[in-house]
Amino acid sequence: MQKSLESSNPHQHDGRSTGRRLVSQSLLRGAWLKCPACGTGAMFHRYLKVSDNCPDCGEALHYQRADDAPTYFTIVIVGHVVVSLVLAVEMAYRPPLWFHAAMWLPLTIILAMIVLAPIKGALVGLQWSLLMHGFDPNAEEEIGDQLTPPSA
Repeated sequence: MQKSLESSNPHQHDGRSTGRRLVSQSLLRGAWLKCPACGTGAMFHRYLKVSDNCPDCGEALHYQRADDAPTYFTIVIVGHVVVSLVLAVEMAYRPPLWFHAAMWLPLTIILAMIVLAPIKGALVGLQWSLLMHGFDPNAEEEIGDQLTPPSA
C-alpha cells in the first residue's frame, strides 16, 4: 500500500505535493491524525497543534485554517449523543438531578476531548485535498494588498 501512496503524490513544490488528492482518503488520514499526503507522518505535534511540516514526507501543513469549525462540529456531535442519552435515561429511570450532573458532565467533557482532534485532523485533510488556502502549489500568495506568484 505504501508504494501506491507514494506514486499518487510523486512531486513536491515548496513542500507541497502536486499529485492527485482523494478527498475520502485525506479525510480518513486526517481523522487518524496522520498527514493527508503520505498517511504515515503525525499531523499534530501537540494535542491540537498542527505541525508546520509532516515529519515523514515534508508536506507543508501550516497552511491549514481550521479555526472554529472543529469545535462547532464537536459540539454538534457530542451534543446529539449526550442529549439523546440524557433523555433516554430520564424517561426510563427518572434518576435524581445529582445523578445527571455526576454522569453527564464528565461524559460530555471526555467525549469532546476524544472527538475534537480527529475532527480537526479530518478538516485539515479536507482543506489539503481541496487545495484550500495555501495548499495549492500553483496558487498565488497574498501579501498585504498585492498578489505575488509562488516562489520558483
